[in-house]
Order: sequence, then C-alpha cells, then structure tokens
Amino acid sequence: MASDKTTGFQERLTVPWWAWPLSLALACFLAFEIGLGVPGLVTWLPFAVLIPLTVFGLAWIGRIKVRVSAGSFHVDDAVLPLEVIESVQPLTGTALRDALSAQLHPIAFVIQRPWIKSAVKVTLADPGDPTPYWIISSRRAHTLAEVLSPIGAAPQKSAPQP
Repeated sequence: MASDKTTGFQERLTVPWWAWPLSLALACFLAFEIGLGVPGLVTWLPFAVLIPLTVFGLAWIGRIKVRVSAGSFHVDDAVLPLEVIESVQPLTGTALRDALSAQLHPIAFVIQRPWIKSAVKVTLADPGDPTPYWIISSRRAHTLAEVLSPIGAAPQKSAPQP
C-alpha cells in the first residue's frame, strides 16, 4: 500500500477490527431489549433495522481514503497539489494531542480518527489559500510524511513522546 514518490501512497482510515463485533453485539442487545416490549411477530423488526444500520454506520465511518498520486495529495474529496506543501511533520503522542487541542488553528483542515494514534501535519505555502495546514490521521504517518515531503527536503521530526 505505501510506496515511494513515483507510485504514491494509499491508505483507508477504517475502524479497528474489534469495533465490528463490539458494535454488532451492542446493536443485537439493543434490538433484543426493544423487541421485549413488543409482543407478537414484529419482535424481529428491531434486528432488521439496527443490524444493517450498524453495518452501514461502521462502513461509513471508515470510508475516508488518504492517497498521494499524480502530483497531488487526496484526502476523501479534498485535493492538495504537492507543489504547495511547505513542510510535513509526522505527529504522535503528546505532539499529536497538542496539535489537535491548544495549538489547533481555527481554520485548519483536520481529518482525525481517535482510534488512529498518529497523523501528519502538512504546512501549506499557498498565499491564496487561507488554510494554514492540514492534520490528517494515518497509521503510517512517517511513510506518508516521506512521500509528501517537498523534493530534496526530509520530513521534520516529531517531538519526542514522554
């Protein structure tokens, strides 16, 4: 999935595997509880509604694709040309938490998934774009930072974790 600059990078921000059985078990429990209050043949109706809704919800939450190809950085529907990238910094631990809280600029573009413990901060050098930077969750933040780094520049190191 991850490769060098010539072929790009691709990743889907799916939910972790354990979220599926946990969510489906919770949906079944809720459907059973609702079904207890309804006598007769319609006791199956909560199952027929809640289980597909749960599957759809988990699939929808994990739909975001992050990829680098053909001179641009794609995050879901957003596209960023690689030539407007000034710097790239992988973020983990305290650096990620700080970047998403007290240090977060109000108009920054953020795609953050709480179950993914790393991200990249892409600082923009486009005077026509009011967005100062993008923060994008990635399970392979260091690889993505290497692929996104401006030509001839190494990605900035993230702050050490405590």
